[in-house]
This record gives sequence, structure tokens and C-alpha cells, in this order.
Amino acid sequence: MPQVASLRPDDPPRLGDYTLAGRLGEGGQGVVYLGHGPDGRPVAVKRLWGRLDPDGKARTRFAREVEIAGRVAPFCAARVITADLDGAAPYVVSEYVEGPSLQARVRDDGPLAGAALDRLAVVTATALAAIHEAGIVHRDFKPGNVLLGPDGPRVIDFGIARALDTTSTITSRIIGTPAYMSPEQINDEALGPPSDMFAWAGTIVYAATGAAPFDGGTFGAVMNRILHHEPDLGALGEPLRGVVADALSKDPARRPTPRDVLDRMVGGGAAPDVTEPRPSAPPVPSVPLAPTLRRPPRDGPVLPSPRPCWAASSASTCSP
Repeated sequence: MPQVASLRPDDPPRLGDYTLAGRLGEGGQGVVYLGHGPDGRPVAVKRLWGRLDPDGKARTRFAREVEIAGRVAPFCAARVITADLDGAAPYVVSEYVEGPSLQARVRDDGPLAGAALDRLAVVTATALAAIHEAGIVHRDFKPGNVLLGPDGPRVIDFGIARALDTTSTITSRIIGTPAYMSPEQINDEALGPPSDMFAWAGTIVYAATGAAPFDGGTFGAVMNRILHHEPDLGALGEPLRGVVADALSKDPARRPTPRDVLDRMVGGGAAPDVTEPRPSAPPVPSVPLAPTLRRPPRDGPVLPSPRPCWAASSASTCSP
């Protein structure tokens, strides 16, 4: 079960209709609280740092991303319940998973191996396939954003980093976690699904070894290794080793897609021919803003709820 810290004096006792019971974590995007809705059901409430930009660009993007997030298949990703964009600090409410993050699990109990590691790779690749299919680029995939719930691994916080990258209060913060950022993210280039695959591969290396593939100590050393050095894959075995190595290519066009990963892991498919780079991934489609997301309703969630399955957001401080 995730550790829940007491609320601090400057924490609000509630946000909207949600009573806050304690802190689940804090990171570069905001603070995550354990909350309870009007029906008493536990939820994860992420209060974002600062206000959204006054000209409305980030608010519009944020609302669009939250609306799109409701379309992601719920079997391997945390369902977003609602969001409030108009208060002094905007927040997102999602399902709660009673389980540790992958980062905490490896830190406390050591790396994964064998079937457990393969299962993690397959389920998280499936989650990214669903996220990309919905038109979202995660942009901050990392061990702290994979929760190990009783029903298996769940991916959280997809789309939030993209929603925040035009806010006046967030731009001074790094959107993404340095050790898992792709070369194009470091170079401030346009991002697509291949950037998530780079972060996915780094996360799998962490799960198998307890260290990021470009671990370098300082921020600058990590950035340099990502841009100019080959990854350290430790004792990662096949077929996962080859899949991960390809996903850590400096060239985003040469990385496998989530479906490629599943084919090679589950179907025994061979590595694709990369003598010629793949075409660049298509841009994420624009989705009309859903006006109902401006405030959470009093009589139920904004987004349709599939089967009940609780998931939580956890936050971890960005570090190399």
C-alpha cells in the first residue's frame, strides 16, 4: 500500500467535492493527495503547481488532454475521473491504486526478473499502445508513473506533461524526468510516440537493474550520456534486451512502436528492418474542447466509467 503522509499546514482540506486525507507524493507537476469523493470512494487528487496561463492557451490544452484521457482503455492505465481548471490551483482526479510505484518497488525490494519483468514490459507497452491510440503522447513515462496494483501494472499521468508545457508557472520546471528523457526532448524538438518508447525502454532497464540506462550522477552528465553514449543494459536478457536496445536508439524513426514490442515479446516476431528509417509519427490529432470539463459536476464524474478499478497518481521528485 502506498505510504500516506499527513497533510501539511498549507495543504487545503478539500478540493471541490473531494475531501483530502493525506499526501501520496510530490513532484515537478504538483502534489498528489489521497482523497475521498462524496460517495466515500478513495481517489487520487493531483493539485498542479500554480495557475494556468491567463490567456487560456494552457487551460484549453489541459481540458483537451483530460477529455482525451477518458478515451484510453482502462485495463492498464489509470482512468481520469474529472478535473477543475478554474480555481487558484487546477487539479485532476483519477482512480486510486492500492500499490507502490515501480520506482518504490525496485528501490525497496530490488530489481525484477524472469516472468515478472516480461509481464511488466508487455503490460506497459500495451498501455502505451492504448495511450497513443487515443492521440496522447505521455511525455513523462518513468518508474514513478507505473503503479503496481493488485490487478497488475497501471500507467498514470499520461497527457498531463503536454498540457502543462505552455503554462507560465511551469515552464521554469523541467517537463519530464531527466534520466528517462529522449534526445529529442532534451533538444526541445517536437515529440511523438517514439519519445515515449525511449522512456519506456529506460524504465524497463531500471526495473531489471535498479539503475537508469544513462545514469551519470549529475544532471549534465545524464544529458550528455543520453545524447552521445550507448546505454548500459546490465544483464538484461533476450528477447527483451534487443527490444529495449532498439527503443533506446538516438533516432526516433528507428525505435519500435508498442505494437512492435508486443509482436517481438509475445508473438516471437523478428526485429524490423531499420536499414531505412521509418516515416515520422503523425502528429497527435486535435480534439475539440469539451466544455463540460471546465468544472467537475456535482452529480457524477465528467468521464464515463467502465468497470470499477482503482488507480492512483503518485509523484516523485525529478532527479537524474
